Amino acid sequence: MKRVSVLGSTGSIGLQSMDVARKHGLDIQALAANSNYAKLAEQAREFSPEMVCIFDDKYYSALKSELADTNIKVLCGMDGLCEIAADKGNDILLNSVVGMVGLLPTLTAIENGKDIALANKETLVAGGRIVMDAAAEKGVKIYPVDSEHSAIFQCLQGNSMNRISKIILTASGGPFFGKKKADLENVTVAEALNHPNWSMGNKITIDSSTLMNKGFEFIEAKWLFDLEPDQIEVVVHRQSVLHSAVQFEDFSVIGQMGVPDMRIPIQYALLYPERKECPTKPLSLTDYGTLTFEKPDLETFDCLALCIEAITKGGTYPCIVNAANEVAVSLFLNGKIRFLQIGELVRSAYEHFRFKEINNYEDVIAADTAAREYVRNSVE
Repeated sequence: MKRVSVLGSTGSIGLQSMDVARKHGLDIQALAANSNYAKLAEQAREFSPEMVCIFDDKYYSALKSELADTNIKVLCGMDGLCEIAADKGNDILLNSVVGMVGLLPTLTAIENGKDIALANKETLVAGGRIVMDAAAEKGVKIYPVDSEHSAIFQCLQGNSMNRISKIILTASGGPFFGKKKADLENVTVAEALNHPNWSMGNKITIDSSTLMNKGFEFIEAKWLFDLEPDQIEVVVHRQSVLHSAVQFEDFSVIGQMGVPDMRIPIQYALLYPERKECPTKPLSLTDYGTLTFEKPDLETFDCLALCIEAITKGGTYPCIVNAANEVAVSLFLNGKIRFLQIGELVRSAYEHFRFKEINNYEDVIAADTAAREYVRNSVE
């Protein structure tokens, strides 16, 4: 049985990974959360990991007190996340933290030869080249957890000798599918958080409403599957049943389908190459009856268009878009800016900075820091 460590265990992906762990009796080596120390302590008592980490160090004492009667090692901050990532007891690290905080633990796990189940988008959006180069050098496998990338990964099994013509990356379209910019002027936080198909954390749900999330997945797909941007087609599929597909050189298309439940790709990443019964319901196509496919509206949802532009130019541009968006989404969630200003601020940051290559982690952090400062200064 694989020994699994989970970063972000109290978030949406983390909680669903715990369902998978319960179902299959996974050996949980370590757990980490951002600030929800009470839930983390509850998980620690259930799964008895060797260590736990609370990223926000102001909750360190509270967590330590909660677990004082156990032998569980309590860590905090980035050092704690990296200690878990490097731990020799890990067989695989599930990285499901939100934001740029996930990049350094990913690189640390790779440096220590640990395979990764990757659900942290920023790892590849901001640092795709250095991450994939390091993984290749160390012989580390990166298993995608996003439903779309998992679908592509599954479609490629047994097809390693066949050339990809393109991949079809499906998108639900979010809560505002069919709307135009004029319709989105007065969107509230509650409306943007009302996703039609998926239950996710606040940040990723807002990203889904702007289609920035699909833009990030576009960038991730380029790195994960070694593709050119023109080999990736985004298709809006409202039902979220076809999770993505691969078109091969002979124009045959192989797709992966299932109910919209993240426990399926989480389990596939953690148990690969095994397939076992999943704690979800089976797919019934007759229950759906009709599946629809449409082109995305790149004029209204210009965050997706911007991501495609950013990865086509390359260098620090995807990192800048990611950092600017992270700050803009936080501002929107806190009532500081309007919905459409998210895309406006990200576009402004993108156009403000010149092209620079990314050669190392420090290059990523420098671009990230500069973009965040630019957006914050733009709304003061």
